[in-house]
Amino acid sequence: MDNGQAKDAARHFNLSDEVFHHPGMDIYTQMTFIVLKCFSSESNIPGLSDIAKLGRMNLKQATKALQQLVEMRIVSHKIFRRMVGDFQDDRLSWAAKGLLTFCKENPNINLDDLVELSSESGEDEHSIRKALKELNEYGYLDEYPVWSKIAN
Repeated sequence: MDNGQAKDAARHFNLSDEVFHHPGMDIYTQMTFIVLKCFSSESNIPGLSDIAKLGRMNLKQATKALQQLVEMRIVSHKIFRRMVGDFQDDRLSWAAKGLLTFCKENPNINLDDLVELSSESGEDEHSIRKALKELNEYGYLDEYPVWSKIAN
């Protein structure tokens, strides 16, 4: 092989060592971090299945890794929801997922109406507030200020 061919065959790459400056990341979270760093903008973010495939993990491991990146404030709740979907987040209880569906259909409801409606389902105000706190904690109410106010 002459020098011209050797130069063509050589590959150069840069990889940030930023991933090593976050203690507590498991290997799946590190791989997810590396995969996400390979994509240049929010408009070009990969789907969950792409992250799993590129990171050599299954969908459950990729979801957990993304959740950890959200908790570390490396990935925003909004990006997480776009990649995983509202109802694939296993941190949410079924009650919170049901309330999220109702929230999307009724974005401007007040607490009194919500409590009145809850009496029809057999849920009490405490369980509704618990589900609201879950949704608020994981960023699902960021787009619904009325609901966020009720949660607080």
